Amino acid sequence: MINKAILVGRLTADPELRSTQSGLSVVSFTVAIDRRYSNGGERQADFINCVAWRQTAEFISKYFNKGKLIGVEGSIQTRNYEDKQGNKRTAVEVVVDNASFIGSKAENGGGSPSYTNFDAPASQPAAQPVSYQSGSVDDFQEITSDEDLPF
Repeated sequence: MINKAILVGRLTADPELRSTQSGLSVVSFTVAIDRRYSNGGERQADFINCVAWRQTAEFISKYFNKGKLIGVEGSIQTRNYEDKQGNKRTAVEVVVDNASFIGSKAENGGGSPSYTNFDAPASQPAAQPVSYQSGSVDDFQEITSDEDLPF
């Protein structure tokens, strides 16, 4: 069975990093995604709730803010809860495994690497996945034309 969600949209608010009682970092946020079609000339959007944990949560809260484009990859999760009035509710959200900057370097404040849940040390050879949670823009080379692409 497959449960994979890939979203690209804009944050509706600044993500706020919190911690659980056991000390795990968590951030909840909403991504606004424009629909490809409009209803009578008026654009519509979907608002998708997301949650990220641990280093991914810390990365998102550090580098993203309201209105910034974000790419997330994760899985859809549902959970049941009871609201303050005692009504049974169901929450649907994307549990984020990976988060990436989307858009131009200027739009992203100079650009920073994307974060994935790789636990590889920074000194690992380039052929292996590397954690860039503390990387800098200087770690990457900008490709200026299609001729520079390796494929």
